[in-house]
Amino acid sequence: MAMAENVAEVTSQAGLPAHEQVYRSLREAVLFGALAPGEPVTIQGLVERLGAGMTPVREAIRRLTAEGALQAMGNRRIQVPVLTAALVEELTEVRLALEPRLAMRAADRANAEDVARLTAIDAHLDRAIQRGDIESYLRENHRFHTCLNDMADAPIMTALADSLWLRFGPSLRVVCGQVGTRHLPDCHKDLVRALAAGDGALAARAIEEDLVQGMDVVLNSL
Repeated sequence: MAMAENVAEVTSQAGLPAHEQVYRSLREAVLFGALAPGEPVTIQGLVERLGAGMTPVREAIRRLTAEGALQAMGNRRIQVPVLTAALVEELTEVRLALEPRLAMRAADRANAEDVARLTAIDAHLDRAIQRGDIESYLRENHRFHTCLNDMADAPIMTALADSLWLRFGPSLRVVCGQVGTRHLPDCHKDLVRALAAGDGALAARAIEEDLVQGMDVVLNSL
């Protein structure tokens, strides 16, 4: 889906202000790899691709730059930062400090409806893996983790976890292009079983294994 189409979809579904529409559309383009790490783009180019005005595009760029998702390059150019081994290792360390704790909280709070929702998302993810559908894989994988974190009922930690995805998410698109979806780790079923059992320790171990394996794949692709 083109970025301009994303803006139109947000408008029709939520009636959000223009600046928020553009921010969300550009954020998705970064998160799911429509803008590749290291790919320079101009502000005017984004205006044309988004079908938006200069002011909301500048505001979206400002917000995403503050979040570490974009990097100013001068001459009105920006890019998605390129990950280094050191950055991947730091991101892994931060995720390990945060996401297992969120999983433990989720296990304490999850009900049957929550487990069913995650199971359905994981089924969509499995089908994307089987098809080799990179776009669907990235979106359903992110949706799974977002849904899990929301169950933790910890808005500060959840916001931090979400911001980290903007830093490594673009590289996942590159990894998928290199190794395909079938070679990517998936410990989601262990996690769903832990939630169904209300086992916080098992949920923490499952998410730890999932993220370590995933970040190792990113690291090895550099």
